[in-house]
Amino acid sequence: MVWPATLIGAAAGFALASIPGALLGGLLGHVLDRRLQLDSWSALRARLGGNPAIDPQDLLFILLGRLAKSDGRVREAHIQQARSEMKRQGLDEAGTRRAIAAFNRGKNGGDDLHGSLSKLKDERMTVERLLRSCWQMAASDGRIGKHERELILQWGRWLGFSVQQVEALGAGYDTPQGLPPRRGNSYKDALNLLGVTADCEPAVIKRAYRRLLSQSHPDKLAGSGASPALVRAATERTRELHSAYSLIRERHGFR
Repeated sequence: MVWPATLIGAAAGFALASIPGALLGGLLGHVLDRRLQLDSWSALRARLGGNPAIDPQDLLFILLGRLAKSDGRVREAHIQQARSEMKRQGLDEAGTRRAIAAFNRGKNGGDDLHGSLSKLKDERMTVERLLRSCWQMAASDGRIGKHERELILQWGRWLGFSVQQVEALGAGYDTPQGLPPRRGNSYKDALNLLGVTADCEPAVIKRAYRRLLSQSHPDKLAGSGASPALVRAATERTRELHSAYSLIRERHGFR
C-alpha cells in the first residue's frame, strides 16, 4: 500500500507533537551536534546568518572581559591588565571608551564568539597576539583558573590552533601563580627545561632553545603590556634557558 505524501507528513507532525518539549529539544540537539557539528543554539544562529561577526576592534576586549568574569568576580588586576592593553594599542579617548564598552560587554557573556573567531583562522600573527593577550589577562591576578584555561583552549580551537599550540603561547604565564617555574642546574633539569632528550640532534636542541627563548623574552612581554611581575619572571626564565642551553651544548660538544 502506498501512503499519500500528505498523510505521511501529517503522521510525522503528529509524532513530533506527541514528544514532550524537553525530549524533543534533546533529540534535535543531538541531531545538530552529530550532523552539523554545532555545539550550541547560538552557533546554529551564526551558521544561519542570525549573528553577525563581531567587529575585530571590539573582539579582543570582549574576550578579555569574559575571561575577567569567568570565575564570577572581576578583580582590580583584571581591570589594570585591560588598561595596559588599551595603552599598548595607543587608543585615543573614543577608542578607549569603545574598548571599555566591549570589555563590559564581554563580562555579560551574551556574544556568540565562534563565528567571529573562526574568521581569523588565516591571520596567524593576529591570532597569536590575541591568544597571548588572553593568557596575560588570565594570569594577571596571580593564577590561571580552570574556567579561564578552558575558555582560552576553546577559543584557540575555533581559531584553528591545536591545544599544544595554544598552551605554548601561554608558556610564560601558564603556571599556578602565572609565573614561569624555577629549575635546577643539573643536566637532566636542563634537558627537561628545553623539552629535549639526551639523544636529540644539535639542530633539534637549537630550535627548541630558540623557540622557548622567543616565547619568554622579557622585552616582548614588556612591549605587550605585561605586568612588572611577569616581566621579572620572564627575565629569570631567560637566564635559566641560557644556562640550560650552555650546559647541554658543553655536554654534547657543539657550538
